[in-house]
Amino acid sequence: MQLIVDTTQQKLARKDGQPFFWLGDTAWELVNKLTLQEIEHYLSLRAQQGFTVIQTVVLAEMNGLKSGNAYGRMPLKQNSEGMYDPMIPDVDEASHYWTHLDAIMALAEQFGLYIALLPTWGDKFNLAHGIGPVIFNEHNAFDYGQWLGERYKHRDNLVWVLGGDRKLETYAHFSVVRRMAQGLRAGGSGRHLQTFHPAGEQSSSLQVHDEHWLDFNMIQSGHGKPPIPNHRRVLHDIQRMPSKPTLDAEPCYEDLPIAFNPENGYFDASDTRKAAYCAVLAGAFGHTYGHQSVWCMNTVPDTYSLYTWKEALQRPGAWQMRHVRTLMMHFSDSKRQNDTRLLIDNPRGANEMIATRGLDFSLVYNPNGLPMKVYQQELTHTEQQFYWYDPRLGHLHKAVPKTEGEVLHFRPPSSGRGHDWVLIAAGSKRITRLIRNISDFFILNEGEKREEEIV
Repeated sequence: MQLIVDTTQQKLARKDGQPFFWLGDTAWELVNKLTLQEIEHYLSLRAQQGFTVIQTVVLAEMNGLKSGNAYGRMPLKQNSEGMYDPMIPDVDEASHYWTHLDAIMALAEQFGLYIALLPTWGDKFNLAHGIGPVIFNEHNAFDYGQWLGERYKHRDNLVWVLGGDRKLETYAHFSVVRRMAQGLRAGGSGRHLQTFHPAGEQSSSLQVHDEHWLDFNMIQSGHGKPPIPNHRRVLHDIQRMPSKPTLDAEPCYEDLPIAFNPENGYFDASDTRKAAYCAVLAGAFGHTYGHQSVWCMNTVPDTYSLYTWKEALQRPGAWQMRHVRTLMMHFSDSKRQNDTRLLIDNPRGANEMIATRGLDFSLVYNPNGLPMKVYQQELTHTEQQFYWYDPRLGHLHKAVPKTEGEVLHFRPPSSGRGHDWVLIAAGSKRITRLIRNISDFFILNEGEKREEEIV
């Protein structure tokens, strides 16, 4: 079923009005590198893990014009000048690059997954870095977009993503993106949402927020040294006018060297969880996870990509992302908003907590399990029950605050790096519904201990 922007202009929904949580995975080289059998394995597992969106590329970054896909088929032919030409897609014979993409779209639909599809990586119009070559101008960008739009016009499980990790630095760059977006919309009769994947540490709102073709914003909070305050980019986006939904579509990748340098160590599952919970509690309508070995479909581990892509599919961060989806689908109140007034003495930096509240609940993400203080008068429901939600396992622990006047003192079940928790304050009916939605559910009472892996 097609996706639309809902009436709040802050979230996406299915066309029938059912709420939709974007839980994305980054698979930029999927189309270019994997066989259909490998893709089926990948999609099947990601669906099992609770993902709803796969982000990938038609003309991929890693020599996507010249290397051919897993079957040796090229996406484009060369013109009389020897240039790969987006006006000449290679559709010779019954089976070709584009029938492979057709099959991927169909497989994803079978697994209930949407494809967020980049028509091209950004090096094909801005060779600031990468392989390129530059093949797009404002004229062929429209025609290529229109051809793609027509080919996938009737695919419901599709979102178009312009850009591709490059800044728009010249008039020509803006023209290529705008014309490609217009071509996609013309060819697809406006059936699909469109967005823009920006360069690192930016949001699409910086350069294209006011473009009529942009339905929602994407942030790339990036892979620099922590702390990475992606929630501030979310807050900035949701305050922009006209109002458009936003999400962090490229946060730090699990097992990627921090700031791209192995000497700094590696991002781990706790970093990926923090990025997810900070973004969604700040107001993002979803979140995208990524793994360093999966986005590039790595087959030879080294100090930069520690696993093969198949091994990396099982990394803890990937399995833990489903818990953010479970929590936020339950607390999907259209009136929910970020509100740090709940907190007293909120730390800064790596320990900063993120709070949100709706009509009858409040949530606080505590990234390192520090003791915390909450203003009781700021809570939105008079008959509050308190629980700790475990982002690693998706379990609930009863929370018993210490009361001093109007101040509630909470201490999470565990503390330190990797011991993040979400405080839930809600009425009994809301808690009961949450319990029904949590798989493998159990509750630990205050003070009970359980052996579990903290990652």
